[in-house]
Amino acid sequence: MEKPFAHLHVHSEYSLLDGANKCADLASATKEMGMDSVALTDHGVMYGCVEFYNKCKAEGVKPILGCEVYVDPNGYTCRDGKNQYHLILLAENDEGYHNLIRIVSTANTDGFYYKPRIDHELLAKYSKGIIGSSACLGGEIPNLIARGDISGAEARAQLYRDILGKDNFYLEIQHNSIPEQAIVNKTLAEMSRKYDFQLIATNDAHYMKKSDASWHDVLLCVQTNSNVDSPNRYRFTGDDYYFRSPQEMWSIFGDELPESLINTQRIADRCSVKLEMGHYYLPDFPLPEGETLETHLRNMAETGLKKRLKTETPPEEYVERLNYELGIIEQMGFPGYFCIVSDIINAAKERSIPIGPGRGSAAGSVVAWSLGITDLDPIRYNLLFERFLNPERISMPDIDTDVSDKRRDELIAYIVQKYGSDRVAQIITFDRMKSKGAITDVGRAMGMPVADVRQVTKLIPDALKSGIKNIPEALLKVPDLKSLYDSNPQVKRLLDVAQHIEGISRHCSQHAAGVVITPKPIVEMVPVRKFGESQIVTQYSMEPVEKLGLVKMDFLGLRTLSVLEGALANIKENGKGIIDLNEIPMDDTKTFDMLQNGDTLGVFQLESSGMTALVRRMKPDCFEDLIALVALYRPGPLESGMVDKYVRCKHREEAVHYLHPAFEGMMKETYGVILYQEQVMQSASVLAGYTLGEADLLRRAMGKKKLDVMAEQRAKFVSGAVKNRVDPNKAGEIFDIIEKFAGYGFNKSHSAAYALISYRTAWLKANYAALNFWRHTFPAWSAPRWMYLASI
Repeated sequence: MEKPFAHLHVHSEYSLLDGANKCADLASATKEMGMDSVALTDHGVMYGCVEFYNKCKAEGVKPILGCEVYVDPNGYTCRDGKNQYHLILLAENDEGYHNLIRIVSTANTDGFYYKPRIDHELLAKYSKGIIGSSACLGGEIPNLIARGDISGAEARAQLYRDILGKDNFYLEIQHNSIPEQAIVNKTLAEMSRKYDFQLIATNDAHYMKKSDASWHDVLLCVQTNSNVDSPNRYRFTGDDYYFRSPQEMWSIFGDELPESLINTQRIADRCSVKLEMGHYYLPDFPLPEGETLETHLRNMAETGLKKRLKTETPPEEYVERLNYELGIIEQMGFPGYFCIVSDIINAAKERSIPIGPGRGSAAGSVVAWSLGITDLDPIRYNLLFERFLNPERISMPDIDTDVSDKRRDELIAYIVQKYGSDRVAQIITFDRMKSKGAITDVGRAMGMPVADVRQVTKLIPDALKSGIKNIPEALLKVPDLKSLYDSNPQVKRLLDVAQHIEGISRHCSQHAAGVVITPKPIVEMVPVRKFGESQIVTQYSMEPVEKLGLVKMDFLGLRTLSVLEGALANIKENGKGIIDLNEIPMDDTKTFDMLQNGDTLGVFQLESSGMTALVRRMKPDCFEDLIALVALYRPGPLESGMVDKYVRCKHREEAVHYLHPAFEGMMKETYGVILYQEQVMQSASVLAGYTLGEADLLRRAMGKKKLDVMAEQRAKFVSGAVKNRVDPNKAGEIFDIIEKFAGYGFNKSHSAAYALISYRTAWLKANYAALNFWRHTFPAWSAPRWMYLASI
């Protein structure tokens, strides 16, 4: 390397509304500039570490994981809020990474007071494997120098060297437009010579290019809710805080302090952290004496299947499917996961906490049904296990569960009691700037009149309906927006800046459903932070948590389940019996008559005006129609003509046509329409000889539309179909049609599970609601209130 240098002080978008660098951009820019390593040092947090690590690895760049922490010399439990000095910490090795997690987690829980803070004692406790530097002018040592307390700065530098070790603490110099920086640099250089400290040069990179400084200044205004023209607002001095090239850094420091640049590469060479991905870390599950996870799961599943089917000798079809699924689960190493989920769901049911009948693809598992995790018979409704757990693609099962919104906390409390408060946390999520939000924020920061900003946002189409994903695309496809952009300089500036901050993380919050359970204290595995007084959440969001192999479960609070609970309680209290929703008839005439009349108010998923119109047109007369309704009422099917074809064929206004006679069995219930993802999988299996696992990979590939992958899959499909005596041209034609409609396909397992909630609410309304009284007496009541009148 001609000019050895590595950026060791860098902020990403996860320094929320302060840093503006995307992790992918940092990785690619590092490679393009000829550097082999780069650090991530966000303010007080480690939010972006896993994403940063993976993006760097993908570019062949070494990721250095770090944090710019806040230090309170008076102790992190001190609450005067006066001392919050910066300090750069880098993980040299795996031990250092885990110590950094401990430090940052403590800062964001016990040490949080306006900022996440640490102190010298905490740093000393977790100092192994950590390399530190004195940071920017906000650091403790530079601050003392700027105040003229040179001896105090020297003493602090000695303290940090004692804490971290002689070779692990560096004095940090920078180049920027702040007048005090030159003075601090000079003193730091003198201290390094006098006391044998090593120097490093950094650039405190908050954005990628020098030209980004102007829009980054607007981003700071968004952060502080201020106007760019406010005289005393928070701002950066100058435009120097960008990702300089090694050549620029050498042109600044190379003549007088070349060692400060060489040292950055030396540190980078020392740092090596490996994040383990592809391993799974399940919490310990207590077992009865003499049992293994495999035997315990099998015993519970076999017993549960008999209970579901109300027979000691279940039909062979069910036994074979159960054994097949158990074999795959054992082969993939996930019996423990099913034992854990089953225990949680059944603990909820024992406590009468309402649980949904299923959510997502897990409803396609006979094992899940037998264990009481889901309530829908997968064989009866032709749901596929491979859509849920694919033996061709090993990944952690993902069982999502709906729970009463009023009693979700009770369920979480059970999990905490079972596994320990130090091993259970909820999961963080990041809200990103969307097009309209970015324009609104920038307009406010620029001081534009609200009416003028709204004039622009009204021209931005809804992304979901239009397919227009961002502002540049809107400028290309919306003529009125482009005209305004070209004719109005202020609007041009507004949209130019908004394009830059669009997509950046704006703030973080607690995920509505995600819960993680770890086999050891969570701070030994991932960093955490606190929301409110006591809620602990991971600093890594859902995807990084999954990549690290932690058990993640979704428990989503669903209001409808609380409403159902109230309705059933009212029915019981008023002497009308105890109703088990698992035992209600699925072919109730009153229920389907009510729906066919369009009386859908208060019926889960079916009560919007558009859906009600579709229900009237379709006139559902069986549960399978409700499954289809949930899947059909989406933009893709509505715009593609699938809905019209389904309705016409159902009412025999159009002949049912199958792409191939072999498809009749799987598409009869949808009148030849390829409505479900499972039908795509079955088509490939029946016609082209795919295993269902291979067919799931095909389904995924069709969704991603990668041309090279699709070319390979098309050739495989045609070849397999030819072996089944299908004409190659016809096989290619069928593949192309399936590929087209695969993009609109919906997960049948999820649709069926939600249709079951729809049916249950409709059944209660049809059979127990005092409808006339409700309609005429309480016209302003929200839709589900009819359920509370079930006793009238």
